Amino acid sequence: MKKNPPRFNPGKRAALARLLGLAATPALAPLSALAPSPAFAQTPNPESFRVGYQKGTAILIVSRQRRDLEDKLRKTGIDKVDWIEFQFGPPMLEAITAQSIDIGSVGDTPPIFAQAGGGDIVYALTVPSSPHGIIVPDGSPIRALPDLKGKRVAFGKGSSAHNILLKALKIAGLSYNDIQPTYLGPAEATAAFTGGKIDAWVIWDPYYALAEEQLGARVIASTEQIPELASNSFYIANRHFAQRHPAILRAALDSFIETIAWADKHRDEVAALAAKSTGLDLSIQKRAFARAPLSYSEFTEAVLTEQQATADEFFKHRLIPKKIDIREIVWRG
Repeated sequence: MKKNPPRFNPGKRAALARLLGLAATPALAPLSALAPSPAFAQTPNPESFRVGYQKGTAILIVSRQRRDLEDKLRKTGIDKVDWIEFQFGPPMLEAITAQSIDIGSVGDTPPIFAQAGGGDIVYALTVPSSPHGIIVPDGSPIRALPDLKGKRVAFGKGSSAHNILLKALKIAGLSYNDIQPTYLGPAEATAAFTGGKIDAWVIWDPYYALAEEQLGARVIASTEQIPELASNSFYIANRHFAQRHPAILRAALDSFIETIAWADKHRDEVAALAAKSTGLDLSIQKRAFARAPLSYSEFTEAVLTEQQATADEFFKHRLIPKKIDIREIVWRG
């Protein structure tokens, strides 16, 4: 059966494409619109459930390999799950807004940029962020965070590393203007790091573990060493999917929670599954998953307050075009 193309406003796609360029865009409607309506109650099931994942999204990689999600969704009438890989968060959020995928897991920063850009998204579940490191080549004269002043620091703009960098600069008594921001995704940053084109790199696992094991990286700060740098990650769903298919979304989240519980007790198996899925060496995955926090949280006031503070900080630095209220897009299904 031929799939119907997603109904998506081209103007909103342009807004999301300009997201990292700080274009001003319309505000989202209130989240009260997410309450299932009688019309949506009769919406037929989609042909498949589409999941965006990254190499660092341990739970989704495990779920894919074990077919946990497929088993859970079959009970809701969904017989197929499509898995789409993304290099990092911002492109995934654009795909979620475009209704090209239904859900994905990202760090704390991408949904802030997406909401500010008018993205049709909702926060669906909270999990701890993957470990991040601020790394330099082994022979670098950079020894501590204050030494980043004037240096070329690479990170994905709008990614979780962006927020880690802001926090680190604040701890070091530096401002954003004190460094030379270099906006690169993980693949491009890897090449720049090995080629001497950047002085430092802010990156998450498993790329962080790969850099330690294979690129001669030295860590000057990490979320392990400085807990204040750590934050949350989130499962983000398409707003319209959450409206039309709340039972399917709830079943998917329940499946992820069950996978989290299993993974926390089987870390070596998780590393093996991730190595098979990503092609990264088993030693890299073992390093990453040995330190990965594998748990989940409801949307407590503490979680909401922390995420709102992050959004406010980005607005303060004029990295997003307007002030946003993250509570407006928290799914309560």
